[in-house]
Amino acid sequence: MWFSSGEIIVNEANFVRKCISPDNGQDDLWGRLICTNFKVSFIPQEPPPKQKAQLSHLLLGQHDISLTCLEQVVTVNDTRGKRKVLGSNKKLKFNPAELILYCKDLRVIRFCFDEAGPESAKKVCLAIAHYSHPADLHLLFGFEYQGLRYHEYKANPVNGSDPKGGTQIPFFDRPSDWDREIKRTGASEWRVCSINEEYVISHSLPEYIVVPVSLTDQEVKQYSTSFSDGRVALWCWNHRNGSALVRMAGLKDPLAQKKPVEKILTAITKSHRQRQEVILSDLDKSLPNIQDIQSAFVKARQICTLDPFEESEERWLSAIENSRWLEYIRMFLKHSAEVVYNLEGRNVSVVLLEEEDRDLNCVVSSLVQLMLDPHYRSLNGFQSLVQKEWVMAGHRFLDRCNHLKKNDNKESPLFTLFLDCVWQMTNQYPAAFEFTEAYLTVLSDSMWIPLFSTFLFNSSKQCTDLLQEFAKNKAIPQDENHAVFFPPVWNWSQQFSSRDQTLFNNPMYVGKGAACVQNGEVKTFQRTKKAFSSTMRIPSTSHRNGVRAEEEHFHRRGSLVSELKADFSPVKDESPSERFFRDWFSRPADQQGLLIPLVLPSHVVLWKLFFLRWVPEACIPHGGPATVYHKVSQLVDEIETLQSKLRQYKGASPRGTPVPSSSGPPKDQTRMYFKATSPGDSPTSPDILNSSFPFSPVGNLCRRSVQGTPISKFLNGAKTWLSTETLSNDTF
Repeated sequence: MWFSSGEIIVNEANFVRKCISPDNGQDDLWGRLICTNFKVSFIPQEPPPKQKAQLSHLLLGQHDISLTCLEQVVTVNDTRGKRKVLGSNKKLKFNPAELILYCKDLRVIRFCFDEAGPESAKKVCLAIAHYSHPADLHLLFGFEYQGLRYHEYKANPVNGSDPKGGTQIPFFDRPSDWDREIKRTGASEWRVCSINEEYVISHSLPEYIVVPVSLTDQEVKQYSTSFSDGRVALWCWNHRNGSALVRMAGLKDPLAQKKPVEKILTAITKSHRQRQEVILSDLDKSLPNIQDIQSAFVKARQICTLDPFEESEERWLSAIENSRWLEYIRMFLKHSAEVVYNLEGRNVSVVLLEEEDRDLNCVVSSLVQLMLDPHYRSLNGFQSLVQKEWVMAGHRFLDRCNHLKKNDNKESPLFTLFLDCVWQMTNQYPAAFEFTEAYLTVLSDSMWIPLFSTFLFNSSKQCTDLLQEFAKNKAIPQDENHAVFFPPVWNWSQQFSSRDQTLFNNPMYVGKGAACVQNGEVKTFQRTKKAFSSTMRIPSTSHRNGVRAEEEHFHRRGSLVSELKADFSPVKDESPSERFFRDWFSRPADQQGLLIPLVLPSHVVLWKLFFLRWVPEACIPHGGPATVYHKVSQLVDEIETLQSKLRQYKGASPRGTPVPSSSGPPKDQTRMYFKATSPGDSPTSPDILNSSFPFSPVGNLCRRSVQGTPISKFLNGAKTWLSTETLSNDTF
């Protein structure tokens, strides 16, 4: 076990058994259970051999759980089997026989105190419950850790690592970052406005916003008083045709304050080179609210991680569908595609309207930009998108993640829903994104590690205020950059080695300037007009707060044959939007151009790596997308190695002596996690490859034996299905 700077042991218990199998204890581990001010750690007496190729966290061990990651701490009575959920101030009147930890990353971990002393077992359970419910944000471990880490670096800058890590991501906390984005998107009729410096206008907007050039600072300041929390219209992105994507909060008094909206819409119209109209898209009326999203996620999590397989396997897919999680994914993708149609197809600006402009707008604005702008499909571009549309736009990460476990009614997995939507697009267009699903999963996990400023605060103002106070208490110079002493999550070297970070690189990524992929060559890109345009006939107003209208109909898997029929012929009474999508789906997919996702139920599927990676029963040895990732990575590494050798011989002397090319990468550096094999090596896949790779379900609780059940037979027979059929089916 290793400790981070500032980490101390709070309590511990010896002779604790970590349960692996529910039926017998032959696979269980014995060891020491420790609670620190950062994590819950289990140290086995006889550590199992560590797998060579498995994602290894630099701050958390294989059996460690961050306290912020704990959803519930449950103790079980040794005589009656009574369960009690522990909070920070709750007392424990019985000696616990078991401790069950339900984690926000979907792990379920169970410890038994058969041989442990009853008092030590009780104390360690109460310590875990207490320290996982901090009374104040300052009590999160990150504030202690980053303060010590900063001074350690300053004391030894040569051997220590740079706290900022050379991160090149724009934080959008200064005018220059916005100026570069304006220039990159060609938004010549928009400008950076500084009226919110020191957050005098809005506490949730960034200090610098982008507004139409036709509006003066005084006008923006005047109009902002009419909007919720002063959140006047916020520019997001500009299309090359002149249309703009804008987000805006609702009016404080919609009936009496219509004039400010009219003035702002007029200014947005003037910013368009063709003076086109502006479309208002009210997300509160067409998409589920945060409570509906939370409810759907809780149901999906229950089905995937808690319910016994043998009790639900026959209706498992129906249960997932009935949770409505996938339905909500489809709704957000569909609505975003409709916004794309207005920006690209109709050449009109769109204003996303939400009452507070801090939840649904974050999801839709980000998805629209992902579909339209290939820059955001690169790794750095995607991270800058999250920084711009989530962090600086004031998404309430502290409340929505419920880090302090005080506001259950405000908790909602908006960012998880967004990452799932992104994964759906990477699953349909695997060559269009520079990053992998492992990266998206790791990014989700990072929300529950309280060491990074990205996911800790409700707004940039709250971040600034608390970090200024933090700097003062830790004797850090007031003019020091916040990213230096409390860095964002984008400095991945804080969590992973350089080699492990290569798991984020997609070997199939088609970079800028590459040729289009023809429809017939990659199955994923084979699209039909019916697959999307039929869903576009459902009016966007048929959903309100996630409730489906009675006349709405979603196609089921039974109609798969008709869905796959290629039919690009014009349809009678075809609407302009249907014509737009039919034309787009009939052309080859340009990986560096517009991307539109398929949104039928047969195309939007469960994100297995996220939901099932910790479930041992669902882990398929030598199966899953990891087997394809392994082979493609080796192939790409071999190609890049040959290209490097060709560059070395490019400047060969007349005698035939090769002259190394300065443009070639060093021999020990590679973008791929799996390197090309030598001619004499065996072509077999590593033993560590499974459907949970690069994670491991080892050490997480099996729910029940599934031998002889239909799902066990399916999984046992699915090794080939998930490793070979994947190549010719929906994944690649």
